[in-house]
Amino acid sequence: MTTKKYVIGIDYGTDSVRAVIVNALNGDEVASTVKAYSRWAAGKFCDPAKDQYRQHPLDYVEAMEYSVREALKIAGPEVAKNIGGISFDTTGSTPVLVNESGVPLAMTTGFEENPNAMFILWKDHTSIKEANEINVLAKKWEIDYTQYEGGIYSSEWVWAKVLHALRADEKVRNAAYSWIEHCDWMPALLTGTVLPHEVLRSRCAAGHKSMWFAGWEGLPSETFLTALDPMLSGYRSKLYDKTFTSDVKIGTLTPEWAERLCLTVDVAVGVGGFDCHFGAVGGEVTPNVLARAIGTSTCDIMVTSYDQIGDRLIPGICGQVDGSVIPGYIGLEAGQSAFGDIYAWFKKVVAWPIEEILAKSSLIDAVTREKLIAETLDRIIPELSKEAMSIPIEESTIIAVDWMNGRRTPDATQEVTGSITGLKLGSSAPRIFRALVEATAFGSKAIVDRFKREGIAINEIIGLGGVAKKSPFVMQTLADVLNMPIKIASTEQTCAFGAAMFASVVAGIYSNVEEAQKEMGKGFETTYFPNQTNVEKYAELYLKYVKIGAFTEKEL
Repeated sequence: MTTKKYVIGIDYGTDSVRAVIVNALNGDEVASTVKAYSRWAAGKFCDPAKDQYRQHPLDYVEAMEYSVREALKIAGPEVAKNIGGISFDTTGSTPVLVNESGVPLAMTTGFEENPNAMFILWKDHTSIKEANEINVLAKKWEIDYTQYEGGIYSSEWVWAKVLHALRADEKVRNAAYSWIEHCDWMPALLTGTVLPHEVLRSRCAAGHKSMWFAGWEGLPSETFLTALDPMLSGYRSKLYDKTFTSDVKIGTLTPEWAERLCLTVDVAVGVGGFDCHFGAVGGEVTPNVLARAIGTSTCDIMVTSYDQIGDRLIPGICGQVDGSVIPGYIGLEAGQSAFGDIYAWFKKVVAWPIEEILAKSSLIDAVTREKLIAETLDRIIPELSKEAMSIPIEESTIIAVDWMNGRRTPDATQEVTGSITGLKLGSSAPRIFRALVEATAFGSKAIVDRFKREGIAINEIIGLGGVAKKSPFVMQTLADVLNMPIKIASTEQTCAFGAAMFASVVAGIYSNVEEAQKEMGKGFETTYFPNQTNVEKYAELYLKYVKIGAFTEKEL
């Protein structure tokens, strides 16, 4: 048992990294800092028109180093001396090709500016063709390697992305030796275990995104991968057979990283995992509770017992993996490829005159102009929400489908597109915005219905993340559409908090994750209850949503 009582949870989001220092004995947050990725913020290496989203590994390293050091400055020297463990969560699947020394190619000479040598962000959809090829091959292979991934492999996942990068870039293909997920690279880097054969790979990442399953001794076979494309020849032997749950300690900080982070070399570092899975832990998920991490996209996480799941395979979800959330339970994942991103997209649409016309106006001075633009942009979503909330459900003719970034669940496909129907000359911005909010709620209901149809009981719903904390309109709409109460976790940063809980286990403060949840959990701040009048109205609108979605998927 360690005498140290503080831990650090590090959460890598799409735009920034957050470091949270927590007193593991009571769950109190001691300090928290956020650092944006500088290259990503500048729009480098991305091409939204091509669905290309890449991130430079130096963004991850620099932002992490800054955020940890700043958090420790806030916490003070006594806390720094008593940090027992660090754990990481990241977005995913976010892989990168590496050389034989385990170094991401973008950190080697000649590849510094090459997007194909960088981490391929979860939302990158350049590999739709490759994902389709995986699905076709898997369905006629002797083993369907997608069966524990919901039966459909997605372009958001590692094998499709890696294959696309290899095909697209001969120089990268010749230099690449293996690949690694972001959530595996960070702890490997800090413990000095970056050689591909030394890295302890995350059960969470491997099971949900790379078709790993213990029953077929790890990853898909060499013959399967080379049948997919000979470019993958040899990768299987350079990767892994075993995976590890996130309560496992990898090692301790190297002297270099202890110095860079202002910590000691005895700080334990745990196996990483994905943000939504750690967020569910930080939000105090328990069996048969659906934890919804609601941000730019959503990730829906459940844990269920071995007895309940039995030998059933749940089709159309993002995987069912032993120990991917809480060791000792089957972790189930689903989600929506866009949620808050849809609101952000609509904000950008309505803000076009502000950013392209007002920003260039000479009628007012520069200082006033910039303040006016900033104020207006900040108020767009709150004002749209306020007006949309006042519109009676029955008055709207608009139905939207929430597939603006493809569909993650149920039945993953990035080839579908979103739609807005029923527009009239009187369709105002608030009315369209309301339809978009309803669409994201309808997409959520499709996920819940899939779980229920497959016999997975959902007793409660927990809301996590920025949208859940900040938008009563969205959450009330969601409660009405789902016809279920939604509890909002009190913890502001549940993903980082979940990482801190895992860090407390790898540091020896607690013996398991459930114990850490019990001692560190902060409960719930509010509950949204469904309005039964709205429930009935939304039940009718949901049927229209399903029909419109089916039509657009078939015809468009």
